[in-house]
Amino acid sequence: MVSLQPPICDFGWKAIDFNLEGVDGKNWTLEDARGPNGTLVMFICNHCPYVKAITDRLVRDIKELQEKGIGVIAIMSNDPTEYPEDSFDNMKLFSETNGFTFPYVIDPTQGTAKAYDAVCTPDFFGFNKDLELQYRGRLDESRKEPGAIDAKRDLFEAMSEVAETGKGPADQIASMGCSIKWIE
Repeated sequence: MVSLQPPICDFGWKAIDFNLEGVDGKNWTLEDARGPNGTLVMFICNHCPYVKAITDRLVRDIKELQEKGIGVIAIMSNDPTEYPEDSFDNMKLFSETNGFTFPYVIDPTQGTAKAYDAVCTPDFFGFNKDLELQYRGRLDESRKEPGAIDAKRDLFEAMSEVAETGKGPADQIASMGCSIKWIE
């Protein structure tokens, strides 16, 4: 397992469309996931210890962000042939078990991850209502283990600011996680 950090936010970078199959049986595009006050595109997977450490907090924060008009989608881009825990059937189970209130889709060609220059799981891309990148940082201080109960909610606070003002915070701390498992 390689631990990586993505680059910090390239403010104003425009979101790229996709059309990916969700665990709900529907194909999802960027427009389908888009919220009236912003959109969060996140790259996650089932097996990564960094994702597992934040899943409860992530689900909590996403529910609150959705109430603020932020659309959310989670994309799994790992190679499920090499990492069976990330298979489509296991994605369905992971989504159900954790009470996802957002679409969870598979990126079988890894084209979406490459287009977004996604680096790790989790990797968060927070866009304003005009689909301009305003946040590319961490959920909170958690790493392979959950952070403190009262940890600052970096992603939640940043996307709340995006929902209210259209702008993300100037100071952002990069996410950290396992490298995306690329198809050879």
